[in-house]
Order: sequence, then structure tokens, then C-alpha cells
Amino acid sequence: MAPLLTVTFVRHGESTDNLRSVWAGWKDSPLSNHAKAAGTSLSSIRFAAIYASPLKRAYSTAEAILEAQPEPRPPLTHSLLLREQHFGIAEGHPWLVALKPGVTLEEHYTQGVFPVLHHRSDKFPEGESIDDLAIRADQAVHELILPRVWATAREGMRGAHIVVVSHGLCISELVPALLRKNAGQIAKDEYRGLMNTAWTRVAVDLADWTGNEPLEFSDDNPPPLMIKVTDFNRHEHLDKVKRQKGGIGRAAYDPKQQDIRAFFGGAAVKPIEEGRSESNVQDEADVDIQ
Repeated sequence: MAPLLTVTFVRHGESTDNLRSVWAGWKDSPLSNHAKAAGTSLSSIRFAAIYASPLKRAYSTAEAILEAQPEPRPPLTHSLLLREQHFGIAEGHPWLVALKPGVTLEEHYTQGVFPVLHHRSDKFPEGESIDDLAIRADQAVHELILPRVWATAREGMRGAHIVVVSHGLCISELVPALLRKNAGQIAKDEYRGLMNTAWTRVAVDLADWTGNEPLEFSDDNPPPLMIKVTDFNRHEHLDKVKRQKGGIGRAAYDPKQQDIRAFFGGAAVKPIEEGRSESNVQDEADVDIQ
């Protein structure tokens, strides 16, 4: 039996800043030619709605998913809540995995170099911490996803499906925020390390509801939910993608180009976590965040 609502979280395609070793949170950049998502791997799914970060790399990916949908196409809505973690004064500047010996953190900042942060509460000046991002992700769940859940329950129709196109770090907080609407807590770092264009899927259902009849309830007393992750970091669509010849991979995506590959990647490509270019790989996979 299909769940009441399925939410597919998609990390955006590879951006031109992903190809550089700089902090890229709210700093906008277009997709590279390797990363322009054509939506082909999700074209068989009929989405009821598409939500996206307004940053170019995510919104362009969402537009590609929309273009692959059959008519009538679902609405595409952007939300500031779905933006990546904001890195403040570090935006657009080089990153380092560790401090240079004998150089203080403040001296690094003066030199325009910003080392990776190791704690969820840490933030660069004028930026967000991961804890701040988690609060924003919880707001996104309340304002964007839960209203869809309740509307679908009141209609009594199973099988609705929405897609949320965002960023690696943001999705790593969105998924736990949604899961916390179920009983129990989960590890904060369980859903890190998404590849470009990879998708994660969450099934949302009502506890003790087996039928398709419309439900009546107040907003103050909604029915309990059963929520589980069914897929994580699915990226098999990357296996068949080959990089284009001629060195154009680092160029911005041209929507008029006909031979754009659907997705960036390949078996030999190292996964790159969002927001920190390759520093994300270090931060999310090899650097302990507490």
C-alpha cells in the first residue's frame, strides 16, 4: 500500500563553485555543464508539487525536474527556508581543513582563508551555525511539508508525492527534522554526504490508518504520523554519465545547448558534499562535528 505522502529530497546538480575550493552557501553560482539535471531519473514519477531553494544551482535543477514532468505540470515554489547554510564572511573565500601551524583563527580570517568548523554551534561571523540551519529546516518542514501531509489526509487519498530540491547540508537537517515528527530521535549525522543530484526519499503515513477515507481533525490536534526513510543518497543514474570532451565541464550551464548530460558524475568521481566544495567531503565524512 502506498504511503499517504512521499517526499523526495534532491540535492542540486554540480555548480561552478563546487569545482572550486571555496565556501559556497548563499553565494550563488550557476550549474556546470556536467551537473545540469534533466530530471530524467525522476520523470516516471508524477509529482504533486516541487519546492526549491531560490539559489540558481537548486532552482535550475528543480526547473529541469519540472520540464520532465507530463502535462499538467505541478507547481514549482521557491522558499528561502531551503537555502544552504550561510557561511557569512567566509562566502566565496578559500577553505582549509585545519589551521596552519602557528597561525591563529583570527589571522586566518585576516588572510582571507577560513578553516573548517568542527562543532554544530560554530559559525563564521555574520553566518549560520549548523544548529541555526536545523532551526530553519524545522521551520521548512512545518511550513512546506506538513501542510501537504494534512491536506492529503483530509482528502483521504494515498500516494501523493512531492519533491524538495535543496542543498547537501540543508537536506542533512531537513530529513531529521521531518523524522522528528515521528516518535523518537535520530543521529544528527545520519543523512550527510549526498552526491550532486542524488536523492533521498521519506515515506509519511498516518498511524492506525489503513483506509482511503477522508479524515477530519483540527490543526491543533493532528493525527500521529509514521515516518521512515526508504532510500538514501540514490545516485545510480550517475553511473552511465560521461563527462563531455573539450574541457567545458567547468563552464556555466547553457540552457540552449542540446547535448547537456542529465547528471554530473561517474563511477570514478569522488562525491562532493554541498556548500563547501571538496571541503564538504572532509567536514561531513572525515572531520568530527560535535
